[in-house]
Order: sequence, then C-alpha cells, then structure tokens
Amino acid sequence: MIAWLPQMLDSPAPDSAEIAAAGYYRPDDRFSPQTNATRIDLARNHAAECGNGAALADDFAAMWQRVDRLCRDQPENRVVRTRHGDAMLLSEFLITRVVEVAVHGLDLAEALECEPWLTAEAGMVVRELLLGSGQLDAVRELGWDEPTFLRKATGRAALDATETAQVERLGIQWLTLG
Repeated sequence: MIAWLPQMLDSPAPDSAEIAAAGYYRPDDRFSPQTNATRIDLARNHAAECGNGAALADDFAAMWQRVDRLCRDQPENRVVRTRHGDAMLLSEFLITRVVEVAVHGLDLAEALECEPWLTAEAGMVVRELLLGSGQLDAVRELGWDEPTFLRKATGRAALDATETAQVERLGIQWLTLG
C-alpha cells in the first residue's frame, strides 16, 4: 500500500537494511488470514471514506504523485521501516509494491474477464525477484508467457506434474505471497 510511504519516509531511517525484497515475502503473520482480513477492512473503510469511485480515483492519483515526489527526493541508500517492522532499502520496498500491483492486476484482469495489462518492466521486476538474476532464462525454458509465469509462480494457477518436475529441475523456489 503506497499510502503508508509518506509516514515511512517521515520517520527516522533505521541504521541499516536488514532484508531485501525477497525476504519481505517470508512465511509469517503478514500473510495470515487475520492480517489479510485487516488489509481488506482498511481498503473497504478507505473506499467508503472517499464516497464514490471518482473520488477514490482522484485520491489514488494524488497519493501516487505525492509518493513519487517524496521517493525521488530520497537518497539512493534510504532505509525505511515497513509496517511489519522490516528495515529495508526504499528501493527494495518499492519492488514489493511493483509485485503487489502486478500480481493483483492479474487478479483484477481475471475478475473483469480482460486480458492482463502487465507491462514488460513490471514483469521483469517480478520475474527477477522471483527467480533471481541467475535464473531469468528459466521462464523461457518453461515456455510460459509473463502472465502465465506470474499466475503459476504465485499459486493462482496450478502446476501439472510435468511443470512441477521442470520447476524442481530448474531449482526454482517460489516466494510466500498472500
């Protein structure tokens, strides 16, 4: 959620980063049913406060523009503390935001019965996070397009037995995603 970034940037910076983007996606309470329910409640309450879709869209536009300005003003090595208590480089935290938009964008496209609109840049960020820079060719070997890769890597689409064997042979490890 980008709305937390202004407060994160206003807070004192931790001395050093403790985790990178991949470490953010570890199996702990951040993806528990309780935490997910809290996330949903926060989103519903925020939408209700906005009153209508146009106001919500305006609020989002103002927020992303504010966050963009704030982030651009930060030094390259800026460390932030997430709401889960993680000390991370701002650049690594922003990778997690790209992941969220990319993955939930797939969910939204599916719900609307539309073609996914994932950008090549977002796909590359997520693929590199999920596979590491040493395994980027694995996607080509699997023969999946970007949306298929993301659906399968995030558990939104099941792997068949052959795909499971291929993934294991390639040494691909999936992250914990909510």
